[in-house]
Amino acid sequence: MGKTLRILAATALAALLATTSACSKTRSDDNAGGGGDSGPALVGIAMPTRSLERWNNDGAHLEDLLKKAGYKTSLQYADNKVDQQITQLQNMINDKAKILVIASIDGTALAPVLQQAADKKVKVIAYDRLINASPNVDYYATFDNYKVGQLQGQFIVSKLGLDAGKGPFNLEPFAGSSDDNNAKFFFAGAWDVLKQYVDSGKLVIPSGKKLASNDDWKTVSINGWKTEGAQAEMDNRLNSFYTGGKKVDVVLSPNDSLALGIAQSLDSHGYKPGGDWPVLTGQDADLANTKNILAGKQSMTVWKDTRTLGDQVAKMVDAISKGTAVETNDTKTYNNGVKVVPSYLLPPVVVTKDDVKSKLVDSGFFKASDLGL
Repeated sequence: MGKTLRILAATALAALLATTSACSKTRSDDNAGGGGDSGPALVGIAMPTRSLERWNNDGAHLEDLLKKAGYKTSLQYADNKVDQQITQLQNMINDKAKILVIASIDGTALAPVLQQAADKKVKVIAYDRLINASPNVDYYATFDNYKVGQLQGQFIVSKLGLDAGKGPFNLEPFAGSSDDNNAKFFFAGAWDVLKQYVDSGKLVIPSGKKLASNDDWKTVSINGWKTEGAQAEMDNRLNSFYTGGKKVDVVLSPNDSLALGIAQSLDSHGYKPGGDWPVLTGQDADLANTKNILAGKQSMTVWKDTRTLGDQVAKMVDAISKGTAVETNDTKTYNNGVKVVPSYLLPPVVVTKDDVKSKLVDSGFFKASDLGL
């Protein structure tokens, strides 16, 4: 979608929400919870951290949409601290929020506070990260996270020519934070593609990480999705298992924050773009990583246009507030251990050096000047 069309679409969405939200201001809003107060609904938006570029973008975009539509909002970031996020949610509930949109830090830790929300008839939308172990999650909006991993795995297969019988290649796999339910789906999608090549010996893991199945993903996870954690782990693997001229050929990184740390490690160990730089995957199209793609220091990223996620969640908020049917397109996949949560899945997109401009710039996600183009 071109930049002009994107602006028009966002404007149309805001206008639609504003029209329907105006109706909610004039009536009791029992369907949305919060004691049936009249006036615009308060929507609590709980984001995990400001330390990752994408969460700043997500929070700001959703808040902007809802404010333009006439909703009151409370946007909070929790510095990746679970207790802080719980306190923020409790404060939102006490402030009579009618809907909570939650991108959780630990998807297993929120059951008690969500019970408090349910007791006051507050509806809950899990944003991008599934909230587990609670019956009080009403909806889930995310991208097709298993597909994200599949795209990364398929890119590796194609780039290395594994499907044509080439190899062996040295692989180092990484996975995301062990407390993030999405990390499991990312890794599963990739490993279901790559495992056959590991079993056949076309992909070799010199660091010896034991990955008999995609259920073993936590053995290669980086907690908190921290760039510095990925860099330290990659430093350790290169120093311990890549001596005497042995080189790593491919690194499976589930997202851009880890890929950034991995690239910094490769740089410090003398790997050169255009020379022995390995295939390196990512996700999120962060600015620094997109620059790395252009510089040959990252091979691809899986772009989840989080503006479209915010657009969808804004529609869900509006439907809840109006008491109308909330649109979902998956009622089977996301079982949180207590219930299958009705979900809306959005499609992810692969971006490489060749289509940074057509996909990221022409859509208005980045300005050409941001990338030096």
